[in-house]
Amino acid sequence: MQMTDLDEVMAIENVVYTHPWSRGNFVDSLNAGYSCWVLEEGACIIGYSVLMLAIDEAHLLNISVAKDRQHQGYGRMLLHKMMEMARSYGAAFMFLEVRVSNRTAIRLYENVGFNEMAIRRKYYPGLHGREDAYLMGMAL
Repeated sequence: MQMTDLDEVMAIENVVYTHPWSRGNFVDSLNAGYSCWVLEEGACIIGYSVLMLAIDEAHLLNISVAKDRQHQGYGRMLLHKMMEMARSYGAAFMFLEVRVSNRTAIRLYENVGFNEMAIRRKYYPGLHGREDAYLMGMAL
């Protein structure tokens, strides 16, 4: 991902999330040197991910696929790429948060080996107050 990708990234982000990241969140991630990737189909970005690496841990901060490309294996592809990147940087563990209501994402994470480790109470903003998140993790 590069700064020039952010218009396309934000177009996806604003459709797939009720409480999307701001452009500033992506700019900060790029400036911080996080591992930020886009998935392209032809010349169009159809997905992206942001991975924070620290010592022997990786934290998946964002992974998203365009609404019209969901349920076609692209999320799994991106997730496997992030796991591969984390391993290549020497991470032994990978963590993420996911809304407790996001059953599709939870199934994907469980299918590739993530396990629920804890609940982060009122972690995400929601339509009617705040929503809990599962902290999920796995050994790489």
